Amino acid sequence: MKIGIASDHRGFKIKGILINYLTKLGYEVFDYGTDSSESTDYPIYAFKLCEGINNDIELGILICGTGIGMCIAANKVKGIRCAKVSNLKEAKLSREHNNANVIAISESLGKRKSKKIVKTFLETDFSNLEKHVRRNKMVDDYVTKL
Repeated sequence: MKIGIASDHRGFKIKGILINYLTKLGYEVFDYGTDSSESTDYPIYAFKLCEGINNDIELGILICGTGIGMCIAANKVKGIRCAKVSNLKEAKLSREHNNANVIAISESLGKRKSKKIVKTFLETDFSNLEKHVRRNKMVDDYVTKL
């Protein structure tokens, strides 16, 4: 499976740890940046990764200080279902119920918890239960009425 990963400067260290971990697990990992711990703007990297979904990669992982900024930016990209994930249950349900194709995590989770969350996300499939398909379609089909 082809996995994309990106971070801002705050997530740079954990990103490197996760790239090594995912490679050892047998995933093909595409690094969308940043390439240093020098201050940068997270939307740049969220957009780069998300534009790779369905072209170069199947699933994505975003890391910033809180995960919130990356998640907000990612969900601006058509076809992206990004979940801000903080624990194993959220990682599992983001895939199983919401069919998320990207997760955003906080660099403050640390390496052990980040690894477990990412592994759970990648190993969980969408349930395809009718109620989840229906709910996801409602979100996908919504058009602002303003």
